[in-house]
Amino acid sequence: MVWTPTVLVSNADGKERYRLEGYLSKDEFRAFLEMGLGRVAFMKKDFANAEKHYSNVLDQNPDSHFAPEAVYYRGVSNYSSTHDHTVLADVAKTFTEKYQDSEWALKSVPWLNE
Repeated sequence: MVWTPTVLVSNADGKERYRLEGYLSKDEFRAFLEMGLGRVAFMKKDFANAEKHYSNVLDQNPDSHFAPEAVYYRGVSNYSSTHDHTVLADVAKTFTEKYQDSEWALKSVPWLNE
């Protein structure tokens, strides 16, 4: 286990973008850090880079606690760069197949009828 009393991922201006407190395994900690990098890129509107970081979480840690959030934000990043609303329907469909019990699946429900 890795003890992370408080870990912040911030941008170059020092603004907090992602926070964690508590214990994580090394794999979960790596996923957390990747999510933080994705969030920094997302907030800078660097959607292609954000999508890459979220995809890395899913490729390297598909069973991570952070994977459902990565699915959600990968889709939102893709949509934000392309404005293709069908991407959001695909995200919602992914949640019907995997991570159904996550809060992120609930957030994607409105996209099911896209």
